Amino acid sequence: MEELADILKEKNISIASVESFTVGAFANKIGSIQGISQVYRGSLVSYQSRIKRDVLHIDQDIIDTYGVVSNEVAGLMAIHGKEMFSSDICISFTGNAGPTAMEGKPVGLVYIGIAYLDMIQTYCFELSGTRNDIKNQAVSLGVEKILEILKKNEHFLCI
Repeated sequence: MEELADILKEKNISIASVESFTVGAFANKIGSIQGISQVYRGSLVSYQSRIKRDVLHIDQDIIDTYGVVSNEVAGLMAIHGKEMFSSDICISFTGNAGPTAMEGKPVGLVYIGIAYLDMIQTYCFELSGTRNDIKNQAVSLGVEKILEILKKNEHFLCI
């Protein structure tokens, strides 16, 4: 997380997060870094489906068709969060940390969305462990994926 914070601050790239099953774990970790207020815009915890619909404006038909634990919803969470916070990057987390299957989807199924510039990347992971293990693994994977995107698009970082 420190490496990500350093790059964001150095390049003046703003970031926000929209979290569901991680319940603010990403926000807590990035918000603990000294000086991050320079670039961190904030977070929305959209734990219930109705918040995804009513606050993030994700169409109910998409939720009904794909479920909240889906590639489609993760992508839209990131896109709409980026717009909501007027940030350069927004990361989203949706998944099932257990203890039982949800929407017919297994415990440990996680989707991460990252909206950056005019791009959206979504990732699917099948994780294991306790609820906290799954949340922490997802946050670490999200940070790793943001770093990969920033390094891959380094030529865009001359802000």
